[in-house]
Amino acid sequence: MSSLIGKVETDVELKASAEKFHDMFCNRPHRISNASSDKVQACSLHEGDWGKEGSIICWNYVHGWEAKVLKEIVESVDPKNNSLCLRAIEGDLLKEYKNFLIKLQVSPKSNGQGSIAHWTMEYEKLHEGIAHLETLLELAVQVSKDVDSHLLPRQIQVKQPEMSSLIGKVETDVELKASAEKFHDMFCNRPHHISNASSDKVQACSLHEGDWGKEGSIICWNYVHDGEAKVLKEIVESVDPKNNSLCLRAIEGDLLKEYKSFLIKLQVSPKSNGQGSIAHWTMEYEKLHEGIAHPETLLELAVQVSKDVDSHLIQGN
Repeated sequence: MSSLIGKVETDVELKASAEKFHDMFCNRPHRISNASSDKVQACSLHEGDWGKEGSIICWNYVHGWEAKVLKEIVESVDPKNNSLCLRAIEGDLLKEYKNFLIKLQVSPKSNGQGSIAHWTMEYEKLHEGIAHLETLLELAVQVSKDVDSHLLPRQIQVKQPEMSSLIGKVETDVELKASAEKFHDMFCNRPHHISNASSDKVQACSLHEGDWGKEGSIICWNYVHDGEAKVLKEIVESVDPKNNSLCLRAIEGDLLKEYKSFLIKLQVSPKSNGQGSIAHWTMEYEKLHEGIAHPETLLELAVQVSKDVDSHLIQGN
């Protein structure tokens, strides 16, 4: 039996944190197709809940230039140590393997910057004619790299003559327990209540013209960014309650000391399992000059305020 039983493993160096990378594979594998669509077409939940032991998930993926299907049971999850173990129970893999176990362990780098994903695949082949699975391990490596790039705030430069380095975009997702409708309503129709949820970051939001949640209205924020009190006046460019989206453009305030233009977009989508939602923040901007930093810290502020608002909405239930 010894020649039929085997194990392959490898490390993948990541820029993302151990927590974020583990969270993607554990709690949000259905979003991996957004990061690696040429390799993973879908991941669906068949039983249980995302990230819970005993749950069953099903992957549609491409391996060896062929479309494949794999159904797995979540054997173990350890958020503290950022580990995950999945066992194959149905699908193409079991045409060649009697059993197949996939393990992921993500560890922070010793210098505090990024992390290391350690993939292990343990298996028992049905017969000697089955090849070892180095190509499947390489697939895990390539998907890991795609996910890592997706998790980092993405700076997408628009190529225009002599302007490309000044124009950019950063975006990120925030996982929420609140519904898409409730979260969107807070930022669209009740932003003056956000200070109740996140008083250390947002002191006030006041209405200067128009009505809350209406296109063309002007609102003014008092907030803290990088340890300093700031002011931002914005016009509501668009509101779409049906799709839970919102677009705001900066017209006055501290941001315009560094940016010629600054647009903030929010899109909130329900999770596929019907529990909670995902807030997608996008910031599009044009810097006044090369010495201005990209707004990753402002994007992180949006993430932290989102988490505060989410907790506030859940407690309100």
